[in-house]
Amino acid sequence: MSIDPITLEILSNKVGAAAEEMSHTLQRTGRTLFVKETADFATALADLNGKFFGYPRAIGVSNYMDLDCMPAIAAFDDLAPGDVIMTNHPFETEGLATHLPDLHMIQPYFHEGRIVAYGWCFIHCSDVGGRVPSSISPSNTEIHQEGLLIPPVKVMVGGRENRDFLRIFRANSRTPGDNAGDIKAMIASLATGEARVADLIAQHGVEAFVEAQEALQAYAGAKARAVLRRIPDGAYEFSDYLDDDFTSPVPIRLKVRMTVSDGLVHLDYAGTDGQVASAYNIPTGGKRHPWLTLRLIAFILTYDKTVAINAGLYRNFTVAADAGTVVNPVYPAAVGVRHATATRVNDVLNGVLAKAAPHLMKAPSGGVTVPVVFTEPNRETGGRKVLVLEPLVGGSGARMGADGVDGRDSGIANLANNPIETVESSASVRVRSFALRAGSGGAGQWRGGLGLSLEFEVLADDCQVLGRGTERFRFAPWGMEGGREGSLFQVLVTRADGTRIDVGKLDVLGVDKGDVVTIRTPGGGGYGHPFLREARAVCEDVRRGFLGAADALALYGVVLDGDAVNEEATKARRAGTAPESGGFAFGAERDAWETVFGDGIMDALNALLARLPTSVRQKRRAAIFDRVLGGVPRTGTTPIAERIAATGDCAERMKRELASLRTELDGAPASLDAAA
Repeated sequence: MSIDPITLEILSNKVGAAAEEMSHTLQRTGRTLFVKETADFATALADLNGKFFGYPRAIGVSNYMDLDCMPAIAAFDDLAPGDVIMTNHPFETEGLATHLPDLHMIQPYFHEGRIVAYGWCFIHCSDVGGRVPSSISPSNTEIHQEGLLIPPVKVMVGGRENRDFLRIFRANSRTPGDNAGDIKAMIASLATGEARVADLIAQHGVEAFVEAQEALQAYAGAKARAVLRRIPDGAYEFSDYLDDDFTSPVPIRLKVRMTVSDGLVHLDYAGTDGQVASAYNIPTGGKRHPWLTLRLIAFILTYDKTVAINAGLYRNFTVAADAGTVVNPVYPAAVGVRHATATRVNDVLNGVLAKAAPHLMKAPSGGVTVPVVFTEPNRETGGRKVLVLEPLVGGSGARMGADGVDGRDSGIANLANNPIETVESSASVRVRSFALRAGSGGAGQWRGGLGLSLEFEVLADDCQVLGRGTERFRFAPWGMEGGREGSLFQVLVTRADGTRIDVGKLDVLGVDKGDVVTIRTPGGGGYGHPFLREARAVCEDVRRGFLGAADALALYGVVLDGDAVNEEATKARRAGTAPESGGFAFGAERDAWETVFGDGIMDALNALLARLPTSVRQKRRAAIFDRVLGGVPRTGTTPIAERIAATGDCAERMKRELASLRTELDGAPASLDAAA
């Protein structure tokens, strides 16, 4: 049979509504702040190939439409009504789960004895064991430090709990009661999906329901390709960096080459750095994966708001990601902070799209997604409470014709902030301020959105603050078309005795009663030269407290007399500068870094390191950078630009290192030019 377009559109809305109802069930019955407030979860309906054909449009995590359930489903050949699979294993599921706190559940939906679809949901779990509360630390060096690994297992068998498994699971968590509540909410969500699938079959017939699963994805793929044809055919490259890998001060480079032909897009991550001995690796299974394509999906949904939300959006993409790299690590790589790297992948895709079509793209956002976790002693159980205070992001990037959005970035997830009243009633903290961070957006004709500032006082002893994914301490969110870069991340703690410490990158920060923690996220990049911004808009930013009067003068050339613009003085101030346009403003640190470690050098180095065993690549890489720079300065200490200027001849030393490594691997001398 063939489904007519009207019926297909009706079914598209109905399966999306069914997935959204699953999400509402999960949120309203969940136990933890992760689920009830932050909305760090998702739900979907999957077809018989394990791909999603029904996905919510406006609730939960927005970037998982292309996950593949089939590796988890294929672990069983005896699925029966009432069975529910649970897993969090990134490597056995080939990237369905991407770190251990994400619990995934899959339920087969039966009709007259045969499976007609699958229900899927995931939540971010408060704690699955491991060496730190909340199970995520950037300093973990392998996945076994990150918590309980759960291969695909039946958590429900024929509608009854697998009590043996659940006892093991509860015994390996610091928050077993909270976890039990969230697991029951997941099962309820899947039951909601089962009921809605039965309703759809009753209304439209089972054959139409099954046929619609592929038809909806094909329809979404066709509409997506029409949008992708806006990108000019050609090949484009872009790179960006994480500040470091936490175990060493060496930055992590991510690179993509995008090839476009008539709306078909190939992404090749060759040249990206190797996997690291810390938790920044993204387990993708070496295939097309939502963490490696997300910015392109945002591009499609921006320019066609009517397209159906399902896995068909991705059908025009192919992806290459070499095994043993940070975007396709091999077991037993640690993966807990994979979202920090995924956020930077988003920026890399933003940059490569901007190269292809700058008028269609915005500048990058703040480039961070940081759930700020707080742990404290649990007086009732003798254990510890673990909860998220706020999921912090930076500001959005500016685009042609519009400023960035202040304090908001839905780049990789639609996470919601937690109400202050809920935070203070759940944790021993007093929130002093949760506000926009003045002056943090990149200057431009259209300025970047402001980052956030969270400040809270600790009300009990023996507490801890963890921030997974704190980044952009060294390399700022870059500006576009003459716009300037956004601000850098900052974490401060003022001890009860008045001592003030610049903490830098967070792992586990011990705090006691009376300590005050301040976390400031980056703003987005600016777009267009700042001197082209309307002086009245600059004045309004100053009036609203978004910008200081000194910055209005220094960055925008706007002279203020109190609350008014001095038009003549401003005109004179701006007259001496011819606004440039085009290109990117990366900031002093990245510019200095790339004078020594530019694209060709880094491509050559990574190609050579890839010939070494995975276990030794990172140490060899760090040693090379140390010899070239006389020690890579840690983030927040000596700027890279100063070290390079003081050391001298870094570029030549780097060429010698490459020649030496090539000689070692090939067994024959290599010239400096050939090595580079």
